[in-house]
Amino acid sequence: MSDTIYDVIIIGGSYAGLSAALQLGRARRKVLVIDEGLRRNRFASHSHGFLTQDGVDPAVIAAEARAQVMKYGTVDWVSGRADSAQRNEEATSGATIFDVMVGTVRYRSRRLILALGVRDVLPEIKGLKERWGRSVFHCPYCHGYELNQGRIGVIAGSELSMHHALMLPDWGPTTLLLNRAFEPDADQLAALEARCVVIDRSPVEAIRGHADVQLADGRSLSFSGLFALAPFEVSTSIPEQLGLDMEQGPLGSTIKTDAVKETSMPGVFVCGDAARPMASVALAVGDGNLAGVSAHRSLMFGTIQHG
Repeated sequence: MSDTIYDVIIIGGSYAGLSAALQLGRARRKVLVIDEGLRRNRFASHSHGFLTQDGVDPAVIAAEARAQVMKYGTVDWVSGRADSAQRNEEATSGATIFDVMVGTVRYRSRRLILALGVRDVLPEIKGLKERWGRSVFHCPYCHGYELNQGRIGVIAGSELSMHHALMLPDWGPTTLLLNRAFEPDADQLAALEARCVVIDRSPVEAIRGHADVQLADGRSLSFSGLFALAPFEVSTSIPEQLGLDMEQGPLGSTIKTDAVKETSMPGVFVCGDAARPMASVALAVGDGNLAGVSAHRSLMFGTIQHG
């Protein structure tokens, strides 16, 4: 057990968590970042859409961010998985204390920021997992431009894949591979036709090469890149342990927050992919900035309510 009581523990040391830590470190608050090293975008070799970092390896962005944050002497780092978190009250003062367990070691803090991230639940298609983030993507804004207006395939997972299919013609000629996921109705067919989207109904058996789709009828279609919707799930049970309110979206649940990133439990803030359905490095950094500032203001002005 660590005897130190931190001002803030941040669970998750990727872009959102580091951004929060930067604000708190600059406020000279004692901060602990706990991170197990599993960035959601670890499969991608380039990050796009983040000013000054467009095209940079996301691992390089994360490493430089960590190096900058750790220059602040009040910030500590633990490499490991946070297994549990619990809110308690000190017996003498009644002050709120959060206990976070990493293995058998307990860490304590006055505020808690969850920058947990999420896990993508990938479609069960042979060859897709190995190409995720390399030639099979989920975000047109992150990867569409680099396809250089080449042929794009959308592998349908549900009717929600209409969104991808109608967006992607802005980046290149698009084929919607229905893969028995759904059958477009008359209005959807008209919308696809208006966007010049080609429809292919043969089931997808495998992905080979760079982005070559092997179909059940024996044909093989080559694309510059493929897009697939992947449901996601929060990467730990800690929100459930704390009893935090969640919001159900079309692809998964996120942790509900107010305008300053505080959750339904006073003193617990959340930022990054676990707090918003739309994800990018830029959005995660902005979220983390706000969560860090909000946690600091909570410490200054004592906004936790007891009851």
